[in-house]
This record gives sequence, C-alpha cells and structure tokens, in this order.
Amino acid sequence: MTTRLEFSCYADVEQAMLELVQRHFFEGRFLKTLCSGGYREDQIRHFALQYGYYSRHFPRVLGAAIAAMPPIDAWWVPIADNLWDEAGRGEPGRAHEKLYLTFLRTVAPDAKLDEHGIPDVPMSKAVETAIETFIQFFRQATPLKAMAAVGLGSELFAGLVMARIGEGFRHPHYQRRGAVNTLFWEVHADEHEPRHYQLCKQILETFTSPRDLADMYETGRYIALSEARMYEELHDEMMSL
Repeated sequence: MTTRLEFSCYADVEQAMLELVQRHFFEGRFLKTLCSGGYREDQIRHFALQYGYYSRHFPRVLGAAIAAMPPIDAWWVPIADNLWDEAGRGEPGRAHEKLYLTFLRTVAPDAKLDEHGIPDVPMSKAVETAIETFIQFFRQATPLKAMAAVGLGSELFAGLVMARIGEGFRHPHYQRRGAVNTLFWEVHADEHEPRHYQLCKQILETFTSPRDLADMYETGRYIALSEARMYEELHDEMMSL
C-alpha cells in the first residue's frame, strides 16, 4: 500500500511533482536514448507516427476536462484557452495538427497520410492506453481533480519535456538526411505550456487544506505516470523494430 504524502503548501506539491518528472521522464529510457542520438531512422519514424496520434487526440482530453468543470468561467475558460491553442488560435497553419506535420514530414517523409494527415499505420496500444486513461479519469473526477489532472498531471512539466524532445531531435545523428523541423516542440515549450499551467495554477493554489493538496498530488502523479509509461512502452516498441 502506497503511503499518502502530506503537504503544507502548494509549492510543496509542485516540487514533489517535478521530482517525479525528473525520475520518470528525464531519467527514463526514451529521453536518455533520444538525447544521446541512440535511435535509428526507422525507430524515430515509429515514434513520430505514434506521437502524432497522441497529439491529435489531446483536444479530446481537453474537451473531457471541460465537461468535468463546474459551469463557472474561472474554471472552464483556462481549459478552453488551452483548447484554442490546439486550434492555432484561428491562425492558418498554426493548429497543432498542422504544426505536427512539419515535424513528421522531416523524420518520416515516406509516411502515407490521408487527407487529414492520419497515417496508414494503426495507433499503438501504448498511445491508446495513455489517451483513454486521461479521458476516463475525467468521467468520475471532481472539478478540483480534473484541474489537477490537466495542471499538475500535464501542463506543469509538458513544456520542459517537449523542450527536451526538441533538443533531442536536434542531435547531429538525426540530421544526416536533412534538418529536422522542431517548431512543433519549440512552440509548446516556449509559448503554450508555461501559460497553460499558470492558468490552471490560479485555481489550484487557492486550495490549501492538507487533504486537497494530497488529492492534487495523487491526481497529478496518476496522470503523469500514465504518460511516462507511454514513453517507456514506445521505447520498447522502437527497440523491437
């Protein structure tokens, strides 16, 4: 049985989450191998096609989160703002679905995509499980846990992780066939994720009881570890090619 951690303030929850992210993401096999230039072209191709599914389905995750929020604009507007970023805020070519293709085409130029940019390979079980874990969580979540799932379980560290992925793809090993377009990763790291987290944090930090702080951490931990498992399982799939 896991011991439930106790926290005295929101900053302690943030710190505990960042320590978890360090262990399970930055010290995980996927990021270590990527950043050392350790993947072959076919393995990178597999990751790019599969992460494309995760990115494509993330608006569904945000929609499910909005459905779990109370009908109060202070709660649902931050998530809607995140969703609007997914749509590129109405600017042509800036929707994340389109931005991702600028990356995908540089690492998998031979990929067969339909008119919507969906590849002809099926979604990996690893990606499907991560998406469904997120969406199913919102079906029973309280508003506070739903906000913690988005804020602490994703947005707190998403920019840091995506910055590292972009950095990894700039390794000389992956540039041999031409420059890899990492704009998709940079936009998330530099512009979107830090702002998304601050919008969630404005709500989360108003809850100060030890029970609420523990609930927020447990929620963030559950969702973050689900995503970390996705990267670990994708790594296994890549190494088995």
